[in-house]
Amino acid sequence: MNEKFWDECVDFHGHICPGLTIGYKAALLARKLFGGKSAEDEEIVCITENDACGVDGIQVVLGCTFGKGNLIYKDLGKVAYSFYNRDSDKSFRLLFRRDLNAPQAREEKQKFLLHSNEEDLFDITEVKEPLPQKAKLFSTVICENCGEGAAEHRIRLVEGSKTCLHCYDEYSRIN
Repeated sequence: MNEKFWDECVDFHGHICPGLTIGYKAALLARKLFGGKSAEDEEIVCITENDACGVDGIQVVLGCTFGKGNLIYKDLGKVAYSFYNRDSDKSFRLLFRRDLNAPQAREEKQKFLLHSNEEDLFDITEVKEPLPQKAKLFSTVICENCGEGAAEHRIRLVEGSKTCLHCYDEYSRIN
């Protein structure tokens, strides 16, 4: 256990919980598999399949963040994370193991997870997604309905007017 990283994770997240511990352990394992590296820029990328507490541990330990573009959220509802190292072309997916004999009570489960070896908590498999492109900078376009700026790749044309997604009424023939 890395006390410094753990304390930083708890400070960032705001409390101690099993979810944070799972992300912290996933990040430690990924860091180990990448030879002790964290991301200074976009060299390490994480695709998280959930938006739960564990993602905060990944941000702190690995330096993957939404702002840098190297933390990507794919809403699949799974406790799984795909990691990529652009420098070494190494990648893997960590899936939290549900078959652990972990206690069910919150505090006991927390202690169990925190003191378990990272390798025992996750199945390591091949990634399912290709390496994401590097983050791209887009020009800002002003919505002609609300007057707010939006990234140009998120603008729609409606009867010739530039429209942001908030103002856009998406057309669909099926519900």
